Amino acid sequence: MNLGIAGRKAIVCASSRGLGKACARALAEAGCELVINGRDTKRLEATATELSRTLGVKVIPVVADVATADGQKALLAACPQPDILVNNNAGPPMRDFRELTRQQMLDGVIANMVVAIELIQKVIDPMCERKFGRIINITSGSVKMPLAGLDLSSGARAGLTAFLAGVARKVADRNVTINNILPGAFDTDRLRSTLSKTAEQQDKSEAEVAAARMAGIPARRFGNPDEFGAACAFLCSAQAGYITGQNLLIDGGTFNGAF
Repeated sequence: MNLGIAGRKAIVCASSRGLGKACARALAEAGCELVINGRDTKRLEATATELSRTLGVKVIPVVADVATADGQKALLAACPQPDILVNNNAGPPMRDFRELTRQQMLDGVIANMVVAIELIQKVIDPMCERKFGRIINITSGSVKMPLAGLDLSSGARAGLTAFLAGVARKVADRNVTINNILPGAFDTDRLRSTLSKTAEQQDKSEAEVAAARMAGIPARRFGNPDEFGAACAFLCSAQAGYITGQNLLIDGGTFNGAF
């Protein structure tokens, strides 16, 4: 399927690996020029080289922390007027809410809510003027199904979802859409790290912990990041202009609800 976005310029945050990289790859396959981002210079440059060589598109790596003003400035210097923005950022580690300090809570809200809003503030008016814009926020399945220990992440991402619900409706008539993708358990480095820690705590093998986790997913497997990337690319497509303000849950059926 031709997504109609070849030649469009995209910024994909936190995209040196995992779901961010999968989104970058899918957009590159659709012919987009990319600005990718991460804080690990070696890993980011390797990803940029991989995508540009295998898919033949322009890829600019920007080493930066998007939670900082300088980091955001660096991204927009590399791509002043993006047609597509994919907001992504790591969430705070699992922690009992009783242990959270005020500063940790503020940092979590900044990383998983404020940063995305700040970047959207900077790109949305030019998108409206050009009458094309696609904004995707990678949030979490925990927005719909909160997990104990991830309360800060769930709260900040749910705040972002509610904040942008009204914004999305204000710009829909300019062919600018804002949607959220909510991942469940995907086979990424982060998931494997979590499984490894859980295995150590429970004195089990990582395979046993992974099997137990998959048993609770109706699809009986973890998601493939490429599946996530494909969904992201479609929501960025020319054909998706009538989809906005939505939350696409991709979790293999884990959330047990009709809506």
